[in-house]
Amino acid sequence: MQDSMRSRFHFIGIVFWFFLVISTITRTVLLVKSIDVVSLSILEILKIYIIGAFYDFISAGYLVIPFVIYLFLIPQKIFNHKVHRYLAYAFTYVLLFGAVFLAFSEWFFWDEFSVRFNFIAVDYLIYTKEVIGNIKESYPMGLLLSIIAMTSGVLFYLLYKTKRVENLLRDKSSMKQRVKPTLIYLLIPIISFAQVTDSFSKFSTNQYNNELSKSGLYSLFGAFRNNTLDYDTFYLSEDELSAVSNLKKSLSSTNSTFLNDGGVTRDIVNNGQEKDYNVVMIVVESLSGKFLESLGGDKGLTPNLDSIIKESMFFNNFYATGTRTIRGMESITLSVPPMPGRSIVKRPDNHNMYSSGFIFRDKGYETKFIYGGYGYFDNMNEFFSNNGFDIVDRSNFSNEEDTFHTVWGVCDEDLLNKTLKEADASYHAHKPFMSFVMTTTNHRPYDYPNGRVDVPSHTGRDGAVKYTDYAIGDFLSKAKNKPWFKNTIFVIVADHCAVSAGKVELPLDKYHIPMIVYAPEIIKPQVIDKLSSQIDVMPTLFSMLNWSYKSKFYGRDILEESFEPRALVGTYQKLGLYKDDVLSVLSVGKKLDSYKVLEQDIFSTKYKEIPVDKEKKDEILSYYQSASYLQKKKLDRYDN
Repeated sequence: MQDSMRSRFHFIGIVFWFFLVISTITRTVLLVKSIDVVSLSILEILKIYIIGAFYDFISAGYLVIPFVIYLFLIPQKIFNHKVHRYLAYAFTYVLLFGAVFLAFSEWFFWDEFSVRFNFIAVDYLIYTKEVIGNIKESYPMGLLLSIIAMTSGVLFYLLYKTKRVENLLRDKSSMKQRVKPTLIYLLIPIISFAQVTDSFSKFSTNQYNNELSKSGLYSLFGAFRNNTLDYDTFYLSEDELSAVSNLKKSLSSTNSTFLNDGGVTRDIVNNGQEKDYNVVMIVVESLSGKFLESLGGDKGLTPNLDSIIKESMFFNNFYATGTRTIRGMESITLSVPPMPGRSIVKRPDNHNMYSSGFIFRDKGYETKFIYGGYGYFDNMNEFFSNNGFDIVDRSNFSNEEDTFHTVWGVCDEDLLNKTLKEADASYHAHKPFMSFVMTTTNHRPYDYPNGRVDVPSHTGRDGAVKYTDYAIGDFLSKAKNKPWFKNTIFVIVADHCAVSAGKVELPLDKYHIPMIVYAPEIIKPQVIDKLSSQIDVMPTLFSMLNWSYKSKFYGRDILEESFEPRALVGTYQKLGLYKDDVLSVLSVGKKLDSYKVLEQDIFSTKYKEIPVDKEKKDEILSYYQSASYLQKKKLDRYDN
């Protein structure tokens, strides 16, 4: 009886082994793909595979939960029926297909982001229309699914040959006898859910090694589980009022006076006449600094941008706060640090934030968020429409205005031509305007109209970068013929870099982006080499406009003499402050680490860990802890 009882569940062990083998092969393939950036000492490689097997085992435990419950509940009468045979075959094949499909998905995700599944993958599962459309446009899905199906069929045949599937059909165990093996299998996911985190994968100073030691399936579960992170629970902190007080020291300037509201609200007062220059802010998808020759790039991908830089105010030591588009939007629009967990753009309670959109509107501007895709993606329309902007997205494009598109949106030419029309409408209404324009073409599948650049469409990112550069050059050429051109400031800035992964967890070269302020009739060409951040965009712009306004911004005017160079960078868990060649990093577990930046350019960064300095500790806490405190107290709202 006991042997018969074991046969019912022994099959689960075989599934575990097959999953472990597939996962090990996947890990090996990814390791080979990244061989030039992985630390290859014997000990490091052993840790990759041992820790990886641990996570794979846990992942398999999650994967077989439905089958374990099924085997426990199904009565013996049905168990011995042919219906069970077909259900067992079907379920087995589905498990194998899922494991192989996961392996293929991990390859493509790694190829794009150089990490295992994370927050990005979670968001992609939510926005299925865009993601499935992007996959169809980027990859030969019919061929890939056929290969996956055939591979799964071969594995099923091998499994069938072991006779373990047939053992599922011969069982005489009672439900009482099935309790023990069921509990054993179910304890694996239960205990791991309560006790296991991704901290076990943090064994190396090389982030690629850490990522390889993870399991894609477990990382996906972890990303679902950790979509919000309470600062006070997980991060180092001090007295909240001390953090706010220290922040005020960093934000103080000769033209500001703090108000007594418990936060960092202050009056910014500039003498002289305020300007009503129009503002067109083009936020370029994934425009890494390494793409521009002006920052050291060597591929000649941005001839138009490199040309206008000579006539512009060019910020060449400028950093993104994060690795997602919505992080760039958040930091530019709200001038806030990158907080752990989800971006403010994706959070439900994000209406009436202290947004630059409201400040522009108070000055009489028409403000528009102009996007070539559908702005429900990533909650963008909800965020912008409730923080001082009108929405112009793909649903507002006529058939004539949409000459070429992918699933992500219309091509950048169509987007910028629409921007010209919206500017014309504001001008004819005798209204100054502020347009926040978000591009999409520099995104897989990298499709764009033929004949624009010398790189064929759909051949990779280089061509998409060059096409976006072409579209911006074409836009500015057309804008020069507009009556509003001489009274307009054009800001061109990236949302984030094209690739965010590196050997370290916060590789500064993967945050280094350009910012160009082009207004040949207004602004004198110059290069600004002060270390600065996306949170400084709006305060600097308002200074150029010579505005007096109330501010709750964390950023400052980069052009001000008293500006202290620094940049804030982060991921959904790591929070960094880069200042004086030192990168300070707050991590989950109330940890703070400091690294001396030994070498850095737009392609790589080298660090050396150093002891934590108290001054740096106080400063990084002043940014991140105070931001959490002000959000909880709702002191970051416009109507406060």
